[in-house]
Amino acid sequence: MVTVRTQLLSDADHALVSEAVAAAELLSDGEISTIAAERSHDYRDWALRWALVAPLGWLAAMALWPDRLAALLNRATGGWHPDFTSGELLAAALIGQIILFALVRGALIWWPLRLLMTPGPVKKRRVRKAAIHAFRVGTQSRTRAATGVLIYLSLAEHRAEIVADQSIHDKVPVERWADAMATLLDHARAGRAAAGIAAAVGQVGLIIAEHFPRSHDDQNELPDRLIEL
Repeated sequence: MVTVRTQLLSDADHALVSEAVAAAELLSDGEISTIAAERSHDYRDWALRWALVAPLGWLAAMALWPDRLAALLNRATGGWHPDFTSGELLAAALIGQIILFALVRGALIWWPLRLLMTPGPVKKRRVRKAAIHAFRVGTQSRTRAATGVLIYLSLAEHRAEIVADQSIHDKVPVERWADAMATLLDHARAGRAAAGIAAAVGQVGLIIAEHFPRSHDDQNELPDRLIEL
């Protein structure tokens, strides 16, 4: 059975971004690519990490407060077994670890919780990595003057990246993209992803035009359409 993926953004959103790219590219020799990704990583490795950390935390707690474990077990047995051997306490600790691992692992199958439990710096690095990979595959060195720029938005993480070809990178410091990034993310967080991408495209186009004004023989070398991943 073939699963048909739902389109992330509407046809009107796609048209809005394409028109913004076409207009921005009239100002310079730059070529702007746009990508909207559903997410940049599945973060299953962090689900496994949390599932391993929880049992270790339980074991550490049992090592620090063994009397509390004994009291807990005593209550669980209705007070009929007040004296537990070391082996019984170790077995209880092991069973607790197994239960905790299963509970945490199962809970983190749910994608929203898994995303929430992944540290922000990890998400930032992985969105950046995904953007660079997408840039290398579809934009880098695909223009004659190395003037390609990728605007990448990862919807699940609410994070974005702007990656530029070497010619632009040499003349435009990374800080210059800050306003375009802020505009894009403000719109995206408000549920207006396409409007944010279009606004960022306009700002990026103006910056490129400062250094690479449009030549008389400039050609459209990359598609203007918004790509969904």
